[in-house]
Amino acid sequence: MQVKIINKSHHALPQYETVQSAGMDLRANLDSSIMLPPLGRCLVPTGLFMALSPGFEAQVRPRSGLAIKKGVTVLNTPGTIDADYRGEVCVVLVNLSSELFVINDGERIAQMVISRHEQIVWEPVEVLDETERGAGGFGHTGV
Repeated sequence: MQVKIINKSHHALPQYETVQSAGMDLRANLDSSIMLPPLGRCLVPTGLFMALSPGFEAQVRPRSGLAIKKGVTVLNTPGTIDADYRGEVCVVLVNLSSELFVINDGERIAQMVISRHEQIVWEPVEVLDETERGAGGFGHTGV
């Protein structure tokens, strides 16, 4: 699948790091570093603008290494970039650690996965089909 992209950053385009990678790393595109205090949040620009085909979305997800090593994650995960959005791809980061986190230009801050989706049409009914699970949820199957 081809996706039209404008790269206004001074970094290479996101790419798959391995043959079977689902996501591509997004990099911060900054004129100066961002100081993200404990429990602070910020919007980090990437310098990327893209046009997805109808029926597709881009999901912005945390990088597992950044989450476990630094306690920094994507706040609205997964963030959705709709096919009709043409603005800059930005990432909402939150620092859940107890230490200051410095975001530098070029830092890998999140990953992006392109995913197909469907739009639904609601069918109002009075009763839903029965299943073995029924309304059980939130730990109903035990330990």
